[in-house]
Amino acid sequence: MNNFDISLLEQKIGYEFKDKDLVKLALTHSSYANEMKINKYGNYERLEFLGDAVLELMSSLFFYNAYPDKNEGELTRLRSSMVCEPALAYCAREFDLQKFILLGKGEESTKGRERDSIISDVFEALLGAMYLDGGFSVAQEFVLSHVMKDLENKQLFYDAKTILQERVQQDGKTLSYELVKEEGPDHDKLFTINALIDNTVMGTGVGKSKKSAEQQAAYQILTKK
Repeated sequence: MNNFDISLLEQKIGYEFKDKDLVKLALTHSSYANEMKINKYGNYERLEFLGDAVLELMSSLFFYNAYPDKNEGELTRLRSSMVCEPALAYCAREFDLQKFILLGKGEESTKGRERDSIISDVFEALLGAMYLDGGFSVAQEFVLSHVMKDLENKQLFYDAKTILQERVQQDGKTLSYELVKEEGPDHDKLFTINALIDNTVMGTGVGKSKKSAEQQAAYQILTKK
């Protein structure tokens, strides 16, 4: 990781770190730290721990203020859907965070850079680093700009299967999914799935898991309606 790479990331997130070592640590996966023989705390895991707590507080504060009529259970479900692993990975990919992660060769060869679990962890680590480097307001602005935006569309996407199932049942119809195509090696599969209403194909989705492809297909139908 060189200064150019760090400055490019800083441009994308709209924040310049005072401590460049801190942002580098946030981007360092344990596989890279092991290969480089960095000490056992020389990866993003501690920052991820902090970032997770910061994100929970800030998202809770946002939803508490934004939805005064929702009860605790509704707020909890809403927060969970917006800050879950796929949602954070989606937010991170919007500013290409995956391109800046420092991975070991083995993790790189098994497509670790594309895995939602790693990308979302690094997102939280980056948030933790921003909190330490710039304080509450800097971290809060990052959350508002990169997580708490376009919420209606995000919620529709992540709840697409459930929402579609409810609508189809209300209409007295049946919803089913069928696998159309499965391609690629075991560690990097790509699935194509059709969503059918009363046995008629209404939407098609492609994803790295069957669930993701089904979600895409359901979302496609919902956005047509």
